Amino acid sequence: MRIVAEYPSVDFKITVFSWNGKYLLKIEKGMFEQTYKISEMDITGDEEVKKIIEDPVFVEEIKTRFKNMNQSLNDALNRI
Repeated sequence: MRIVAEYPSVDFKITVFSWNGKYLLKIEKGMFEQTYKISEMDITGDEEVKKIIEDPVFVEEIKTRFKNMNQSLNDALNRI
């Protein structure tokens, strides 16, 4: 597995890996992470990966998913 790029931002850290015919987008925020696997056959290269990462709708959905993950964990902790 090799690191293709890193995109630090105010909201989270994004690391792009190339591995086994796929791009892996690893997005981290605090103790949570999301990973997306994209086949190298589905895109033409690193520039298209960057376009995905910069897509404002995708970024907002990532933020919402992190909020939901945090809420789910807090709810579970409150039930025990």
